[in-house]
Amino acid sequence: MEITREFYWNVGHGVTLPMYIFAGLTVAILIYGFVRRIRVYRLGKPLKRTDHLLLRFLRFVKRGLGQLRVMLVKAPGIPHAVMFWGILLLFIGTVLVLIQVDFTDPLFDIQFLKGAFYQAFSLILDLAGLSAILMLAGLAVRRYIYKPKGLVTTWEDYFIGASLTVILLLGFLAEGARMAITELDANPGLAVWSPVGLLAARLLSGLGEETIRQIHVIGWWTHFLLAMTLIASIPFTKLRHLLLTPTNYLFADLREKGAIETLNLEAQVDHFGAATVADLTWKDIYDADACTSCKRCQDRCPAWNTDKPLSPMKVVQQIGEVAFTKPTANLIETVTTDALWACTTCYACQEICPADIEHVNKILEMRRSLVLMQGEFPSAGAMTAVNNIEVNGNPFGMAFAGRADWAEGLDVQHMADGGQVDVLYFAGCYASFDKRNQSVARNFIKICNAAGVKVGILGKEEKCCGEPARKLGNEYLYQMMATENIERFKAYGVHHIVTTCPHCFNTLSRDYRDLGLEAEVEHYTTFLDRLVSEGKLVLKPQSLDLTYHDSCYIARYKGITEEPRHLLQAAGGQVREMERSKANTFCCGGGGGRVLTEENLGRRINVERVEMAVATGAPLLVSNCPFCLTMFEDGIKTGGAEGSLQVRDLAEIIAERL
Repeated sequence: MEITREFYWNVGHGVTLPMYIFAGLTVAILIYGFVRRIRVYRLGKPLKRTDHLLLRFLRFVKRGLGQLRVMLVKAPGIPHAVMFWGILLLFIGTVLVLIQVDFTDPLFDIQFLKGAFYQAFSLILDLAGLSAILMLAGLAVRRYIYKPKGLVTTWEDYFIGASLTVILLLGFLAEGARMAITELDANPGLAVWSPVGLLAARLLSGLGEETIRQIHVIGWWTHFLLAMTLIASIPFTKLRHLLLTPTNYLFADLREKGAIETLNLEAQVDHFGAATVADLTWKDIYDADACTSCKRCQDRCPAWNTDKPLSPMKVVQQIGEVAFTKPTANLIETVTTDALWACTTCYACQEICPADIEHVNKILEMRRSLVLMQGEFPSAGAMTAVNNIEVNGNPFGMAFAGRADWAEGLDVQHMADGGQVDVLYFAGCYASFDKRNQSVARNFIKICNAAGVKVGILGKEEKCCGEPARKLGNEYLYQMMATENIERFKAYGVHHIVTTCPHCFNTLSRDYRDLGLEAEVEHYTTFLDRLVSEGKLVLKPQSLDLTYHDSCYIARYKGITEEPRHLLQAAGGQVREMERSKANTFCCGGGGGRVLTEENLGRRINVERVEMAVATGAPLLVSNCPFCLTMFEDGIKTGGAEGSLQVRDLAEIIAERL
């Protein structure tokens, strides 16, 4: 006897026509729903996301089908992934049945669901269905019993969870009814390949054949109709992310992490930035539909975690709500300026998002509208700092002439004096004018001298890189500063730039490319690590107990996490890792231009991070960013950690061990 089963058993092949009518109606509703949503997406500005198709397809396979992004957070990521794979396998199994029963068998007399393949087919689908049910149960316990903070539950969650569970259970009920009559006694060797169905068959076996047949018909049709209903509901419920989230991997931003659109400020446009959804791109609106409401971005956001009104998830959802309900409404009023100004642009939201949603640039576009069109800043202090950048080339309002005072007495070459250098040191504003950070600049030069590296500086010709102004929304001022700096670099034939500021590093190495900079740009941690590994920089290790803070703009934006630790270990440091470290680091609170303005809402982010450092028990906190150093100096004082924790820059540690 051939190993297979009768398909459409007990319901007959007469169900084919009504089944396909219902299926056709379902597909029509599905298409209609998505067409309506696509019309709303098209309210946004055009954006090309169809380049590098092979790379995009591979991302889709790895992140969509492979669920790699979903599993970044093991719980509940793994249960979601297992449930997805289970339902996907069941869908593939259903398609295989339809192909054989309605195409290959009647047209070509070809049956492939037989023999060992059918046995594997039965076992895989049974286990897939069981896995999906168990994962649904586990996720329901998490959502409805444990109720994680910030996880919003609506009627859609009840509808989707209940529908999926009932559909799966009805599938096993129909399978068990069929097996109770056709396999339980007649073919027990085949029945064991459907273990869950076999259990259902044994439970039904005592009811009598007629009753079991009635149960099968009712279960089969209810299963089918409920499945069609759920599929038809996809565009109209949050279940749409089932299709739109994997598709979003195809539309990902393939530029370097943190890339921002460089505006053409000479273009004849009515508005810069985003005040309505029409000022955003179609992808920004699409992101709202791709959002799974998993709240991972919210959980990682330093602003949200310190009781500020910013939730990256909510910002994305609000864009969708405005787009689909009142697209001409003022988007900024909906999101609120307090939420927009609370963002530190730390990128934690995007780094953890399982749907590849782009939160940060949406916020920056709304900030651009506030600043460029309304002249609105988060505070008077921020406005003064930005004005100082425009007039004096630095946020402190200090004179140009004093920008190189920190280098007095050091073996450093001023580019205006001529001569060849190995690298140009772009000191940045804090290392140039802030007394605490001037120590970092001086020590960096001493280290380079010890390694035989000849360093040049622009001195009074250097200006702010423009990053804080840009992150606050002032694209005009950023481009003005960037253009002047680039002209200086080119005039002196600079080919290699090193900076001790991660914000300068990101801006020069990535953003300045749009404006014509071609020189190599490097952060001093990778530069010094290479000098040590090449034997050009020799250190005398001295034991030191410390904890290390990963700057967001180094660790998360640039993936530089091991090089600073190599240096610390080479210097004799024993690193105690904080609760949040490396790519999962917690912001100091100074990014996004926040270093230029007061933090008046909620708890202070820098104090929160200082408390994490104190919790390690290490007496020393080491950083490699002037913003972080400044924020932690303040956080130690305001957080009451004086006497128990000291903060120093990595360059200061290395210089002491030359």
